[in-house]
Amino acid sequence: MGSIATNVAELDASKFNITRSTNLRDVPLPGSPEELSHSYCTDHMVTVRWTVNNGWETPEVKPYQNLSVPPTASCLHYATECFEGMKVYRGYDGKLRLFRPDLNGQRLNTSSQRSSLPGFKADEVKKLVAKLMEIDGPRWLPRDRPGSFLYIRPTVIGNGPHLGVQVPKEALLFIIAVPWPDFTKMKKEGETVSKGLKLFASSPDSIRAWPGGFGWAKLGANYGPSLQSHGKAQAMGFDQILWLFGEDRQVTEAGASNFFIIWHNADTGRLELVTAPLESQLILPGVTRRSVLELARERLSENFVGKLAPLQVVERTLTISEIEKAAQEGRIVESFVSGTAYFITPVAMIRNNDQDISTLGKDGEPAGYAAQIKSWLEAIMYGKEEHDWAYPVEEEQ
Repeated sequence: MGSIATNVAELDASKFNITRSTNLRDVPLPGSPEELSHSYCTDHMVTVRWTVNNGWETPEVKPYQNLSVPPTASCLHYATECFEGMKVYRGYDGKLRLFRPDLNGQRLNTSSQRSSLPGFKADEVKKLVAKLMEIDGPRWLPRDRPGSFLYIRPTVIGNGPHLGVQVPKEALLFIIAVPWPDFTKMKKEGETVSKGLKLFASSPDSIRAWPGGFGWAKLGANYGPSLQSHGKAQAMGFDQILWLFGEDRQVTEAGASNFFIIWHNADTGRLELVTAPLESQLILPGVTRRSVLELARERLSENFVGKLAPLQVVERTLTISEIEKAAQEGRIVESFVSGTAYFITPVAMIRNNDQDISTLGKDGEPAGYAAQIKSWLEAIMYGKEEHDWAYPVEEEQ
């Protein structure tokens, strides 16, 4: 934990100081330049200050504005920073919902402490997010736009003025929200309808995460060093890097998303949904990942769903050579990634060295498992299915 002080105030979302914006921004239309900019935030933000001697102060809801950070702030020098990614959804029944916000709060707390920043109760983060959406949600997600969402970014930074390699004595938790394009419905100019993402396998000298490191936490330090490889892959026409690790070239993540493959087991012929395990701490414990696995175990493990045959969920170490062999033997049924930004998106191919590996089914199309899982998740997120993963947000009238 980032603090050695005791008897200091814990994060408490039951009290607020609220300052309303007097200059409300225009709400951008779907597909507008403002939405595509990823920088056009809603009218308000949440900030909560923390100090080593006093703990967490009273949360503030205030007009969206720039932060004042001293040049000596720890986050600018020593990467004492972490964040979350989550969404709020406007349901087809007119209601606002968060999706499993307790898990985002838990992960932010874990990431914060891994960054030598203060901890907090996950439930309080959920309440802070809900309060912000109670105020901004009604206007930025109007009821006449069901099926829309906002992207929410809770962040913790070490922002005190103390230069030097030390545990931060001051920190700031802030929460902002921004309209976000639906990547699953976007295509590049001149592109036909895509069958899935194109992934470029990382080279042996480029590693995203390693045992004993922090690849399992959502730290900014995990992302900056990866952007150079990502940019090179995009320049060659690929969507994401498929991050490999170790001499055996273990498959970990695809960009900032979790990776899944559905195939027939080479020994038993059994249909499996395979993804990397959490125990190695090489991948992020994605909220969408967890939801995919739980739904697959509950709804796909025993019975046919339409034309989809039942499968077994397997979390184990997976190598790129296994994927190559499965493709050569015609055992691959489908592959996809999951995450908050890309949600559930099929993978069409992987380039490893100079070899292109098709991860589509025998007919050159996704088999439909990803689409089915995506449909189940959307039903929960947008209120078509009642489920305890959906957290309702009260709205100001």
